[in-house]
Amino acid sequence: MRFVVLFAALALVGASCSPPEEVTGSTDTCATDLFPAYNPKVLDECIAVCKKCQHGITTTCATSCTLKGAR
Repeated sequence: MRFVVLFAALALVGASCSPPEEVTGSTDTCATDLFPAYNPKVLDECIAVCKKCQHGITTTCATSCTLKGAR
Protein backbone atom coordinates (compact mmCIF):
# COMPACT_ATOMS: atom_id res chain seq x y z
CA MET A 1 0.00 0.00 0.00
CA ARG A 2 2.84 2.38 0.82
CA PHE A 3 4.37 1.71 -2.58
CA VAL A 4 1.14 2.78 -4.31
CA VAL A 5 0.97 6.01 -2.29
CA LEU A 6 4.63 6.77 -2.97
CA PHE A 7 4.19 6.08 -6.69
CA ALA A 8 1.10 8.33 -6.84
CA ALA A 9 2.96 11.15 -5.08
CA LEU A 10 5.91 10.87 -7.47
CA ALA A 11 3.56 10.87 -10.46
CA LEU A 12 1.92 14.10 -9.24
CA VAL A 13 5.27 15.77 -8.69
CA GLY A 14 6.46 14.70 -12.15
CA ALA A 15 3.27 15.93 -13.83
CA SER A 16 3.49 19.32 -12.13
CA CYS A 17 7.01 19.87 -13.49
CA SER A 18 6.17 19.29 -17.14
CA PRO A 19 5.99 22.40 -19.37
CA PRO A 20 2.56 23.54 -20.58
CA GLU A 21 1.52 22.48 -24.05
CA GLU A 22 1.34 25.17 -26.69
CA VAL A 23 -1.42 25.52 -29.20
CA THR A 24 0.22 25.76 -32.58
CA GLY A 25 -1.81 24.23 -35.38
CA SER A 26 -5.05 26.16 -35.03
CA THR A 27 -3.29 29.46 -34.32
CA ASP A 28 -1.00 29.06 -37.34
CA THR A 29 -3.95 28.32 -39.61
CA CYS A 30 -5.87 31.31 -38.31
CA ALA A 31 -2.83 33.58 -38.76
CA THR A 32 -2.27 32.50 -42.35
CA ASP A 33 -5.97 32.98 -43.07
CA LEU A 34 -5.64 36.61 -41.95
CA PHE A 35 -2.21 37.26 -43.47
CA PRO A 36 -1.00 34.81 -46.17
CA ALA A 37 2.60 35.91 -45.52
CA TYR A 38 2.23 36.34 -41.75
CA ASN A 39 5.32 37.76 -40.07
CA PRO A 40 5.09 37.76 -36.25
CA LYS A 41 7.83 40.42 -36.10
CA VAL A 42 5.49 43.03 -37.65
CA LEU A 43 3.65 44.64 -34.73
CA ASP A 44 0.35 45.34 -36.52
CA GLU A 45 0.11 41.80 -37.89
CA CYS A 46 1.06 40.26 -34.56
CA ILE A 47 -1.57 42.26 -32.68
CA ALA A 48 -4.28 41.46 -35.24
CA VAL A 49 -3.52 37.73 -35.06
CA CYS A 50 -3.41 37.81 -31.26
CA LYS A 51 -6.78 39.54 -31.04
CA LYS A 52 -8.50 37.39 -33.65
CA CYS A 53 -6.92 33.95 -33.14
CA GLN A 54 -6.10 33.99 -29.45
CA HIS A 55 -9.05 36.14 -28.37
CA GLY A 56 -6.81 38.73 -26.75
CA ILE A 57 -7.33 42.41 -26.11
CA THR A 58 -5.23 45.22 -27.57
CA THR A 59 -3.25 45.97 -24.41
CA THR A 60 -2.18 42.42 -23.64
CA CYS A 61 -1.58 41.60 -27.31
CA ALA A 62 0.63 44.66 -27.76
CA THR A 63 2.65 43.72 -24.69
CA SER A 64 2.94 40.11 -25.79
CA CYS A 65 4.00 40.99 -29.32
CA THR A 66 6.53 43.53 -28.08
CA LEU A 67 8.05 40.96 -25.72
CA LYS A 68 8.26 38.50 -28.63
CA GLY A 69 10.29 41.05 -30.59
CA ALA A 70 7.70 42.61 -32.88
CA ARG A 71 8.38 46.17 -33.94
